[in-house]
Amino acid sequence: MKKVFLSLAVIAALTVVSCKNAAESTEAAADSAATAVDSAATETAAEVDSAATTVDSAATKAGEAVKDAAAGAAEKVEGAAKEVKEAAKK
Repeated sequence: MKKVFLSLAVIAALTVVSCKNAAESTEAAADSAATAVDSAATETAAEVDSAATTVDSAATKAGEAVKDAAAGAAEKVEGAAKEVKEAAKK
C-alpha cells in the first residue's frame, strides 16, 4: 500500500515538473509530493495501528485458550492421581 502511494506521489511530481513553468512547477511538485507522502504515512500508520490491535486481540485470545487448556489438563492429572492412589490402596 505504501509503495502505491509513493508511486502516485512520484507520478504526480513528474507530471507537475513537466509543465512549462519549471521554477513554479518545482515548488508545486515538492508541495504535492510532500502532501502525498504525508497522507501515505498517515494511512500506513493507521493500518499498522489496526494490525497491531488485531494481533493484540489474537494474542489475548490465544493466552486465554492456553490458560483454559492448562487448567483442564491439571484437573485431569489430579483426577488420574487420585485414581492411582485409590488403586494402590486396594
